[in-house]
Amino acid sequence: MKQLTFYFDPISPYAALAFERLPEALKGLSYSVEYRPILFAALLHALGQKGPAEIESKRQWTFRQIAWTAHQLNIPLQVPAQHPFNPLPLLRLAWACAPVGGTPNRLQVEKIFCHVWRAQGADANEAGRLAALTQDLAPLRDPASEEVKEGLRVATEEALSLGVFGVPTIAVDGKLFWGLDSLDMLAAYLRGDPWFEQGDWEAAARSRPGVRRVSH
Repeated sequence: MKQLTFYFDPISPYAALAFERLPEALKGLSYSVEYRPILFAALLHALGQKGPAEIESKRQWTFRQIAWTAHQLNIPLQVPAQHPFNPLPLLRLAWACAPVGGTPNRLQVEKIFCHVWRAQGADANEAGRLAALTQDLAPLRDPASEEVKEGLRVATEEALSLGVFGVPTIAVDGKLFWGLDSLDMLAAYLRGDPWFEQGDWEAAARSRPGVRRVSH
């Protein structure tokens, strides 16, 4: 059985769609999943990038594309009232649900994604809704505790150290599969596709000389 680590931030619609599609994409394969919430904004900051929703033309395309993808996959996804929003309360709540030394389970993560992406466009950070979600999840620890905040920070830094640059990312055997559209590639790896054993994985990522942008 392969151990997968699913890195996510509930702010990401692609993470929500990948979470929904994962069981179908990996049907018939032997695996277990550890769900690790991380702060996507911290990845962007560390790598000097902007999020897709911070560039207006890219934001428009992103939400058109995810609406189409959700339609194609028959997943009833609805964009929340505000996006981007501050995901820290939800990320901390997720870690507060996890036992010490563990991670949140799939049902807990599902409830958090549904809170954001299946709420008929409601505000993900509305106080009453957050309170109701917290009561439903019954976290083991205080989401506002320094212990929980530190757990999120450490998880995000560990993800960065492994080369995670976006969400969703699924890690297995030291390999990183990024994005909703990598699930088929992940499934092929888990099935033992020889492409991954013939050096093609490493060769494809080998750098080639090219023009580099110089800032002035």
